[in-house]
Amino acid sequence: MKSNVLIIGAGGVARVVAHKCAQHNRLLGGIHLASRTVVKCREIVDSVREKGSMEVDGVIEAHALDAMDVAATSALIRATGSRIVINVGASFVNMSVLAACIETGAAYIDTAIHEDPLKICETPPWYGNYEWKRREECARAGVTAILGAGFDPGVVNAYAALARDEYFDRIDSIDIIDINAGSHGRYFATNFDPEINFREFTGQVWSWQRGQWTSNRMFEVKKVWDLPVVGASAAYLTGHDEIHSLSRNLDAPDIRFWMGFGDHYINVFTVLKNLGLLSEQPITTAEGQKVVPLKVVKAVLPDPSSLAPGYAGKTCIGDLVKGVKCGEPREVFIYNISDHEASFAEVGSQAISYTAGVPAAAAAMLVRGLAEWSRTSLFVPANIDFTAMCVGFLGAIGAVGAGSHLVRAPTRYTRAPRSAPGRCWRHWGGFAGAQES
Repeated sequence: MKSNVLIIGAGGVARVVAHKCAQHNRLLGGIHLASRTVVKCREIVDSVREKGSMEVDGVIEAHALDAMDVAATSALIRATGSRIVINVGASFVNMSVLAACIETGAAYIDTAIHEDPLKICETPPWYGNYEWKRREECARAGVTAILGAGFDPGVVNAYAALARDEYFDRIDSIDIIDINAGSHGRYFATNFDPEINFREFTGQVWSWQRGQWTSNRMFEVKKVWDLPVVGASAAYLTGHDEIHSLSRNLDAPDIRFWMGFGDHYINVFTVLKNLGLLSEQPITTAEGQKVVPLKVVKAVLPDPSSLAPGYAGKTCIGDLVKGVKCGEPREVFIYNISDHEASFAEVGSQAISYTAGVPAAAAAMLVRGLAEWSRTSLFVPANIDFTAMCVGFLGAIGAVGAGSHLVRAPTRYTRAPRSAPGRCWRHWGGFAGAQES
């Protein structure tokens, strides 16, 4: 019996998920897209059909939906016969969509932590503020809920599990590094929803250091990483979802997230923030109109999904893990390279959306096809107790088409090797191999 999949959202990531689910619709069944802007859903449906992405003839339909409405979401799940819901809409809808899945018994998959529209930089761990509180409800309802099944969070968490089990006896630190070395040619734009994107950087930056939560200001801590393919890139210590689940499930004293930013982005961001234009709190204009500055900025910036045509360059996202193996210090970098132009050619999205969307589709395939993932539980890919599932997750991602996942050890960031001759350690799942320099 087919599962049927309901994809909530109509942005760049939703486009990737739709194409990838279509490429495997023999297993997944009918595909349904839903958002408040149904015209965007229809554009994605047309894109899937135009590119011939359907593995076999089947259903792919668009629906209008306010995902904050639990009753409406539950009704759509039932009407479409969807047994898997992939939520790639704004993170504000996570809890309402999860509630609908609990009500209907559908499996739930998302790619980011829930956010309260009125709160920024809540006290960590964020998963503990919302999703993890529904674990028992999921168990009682027999619902599988997979949280943070994108790339970061998601794949990088599985990389950490792989590092722990294959390459280290003890892990001392994990530095997750996210570099976009691409160019979209616009004066200023964000690669994801501007409202969500800016909220990440306007308050405190939380990291896990010396076994406790540590707070910094955004752009306060900078480091230049010399990475494979993309080269030397400046990145800044940033709060991010996966730190919260990894710090709970992995015994490592230091877990940090670094995101690359160019000087131009930082300058524009700083001006917008200093002018108060990134505030989520409503203000009243001289004409008596109430507006939210952040929503105004979002309205005038390019739609992230519109950036894909002409986007050039590559991304590099990976885990730099340091620790001890057989009594000797070791460092390993597990990473993925994705190409903007190749992503656009295949699914009509840029590489950042591609890397986030492919893992979500892979998780749906695992829920549909593997009994150990279709269990009554709330599962986070960072949960190290499910290491075998993490390995399966990486293998499924490789099968769905996220490109190669490479392991390089040891890494030397003062002068990172551009090529790594040497022997291949193993071919396992979605991994291309491990190379020793």
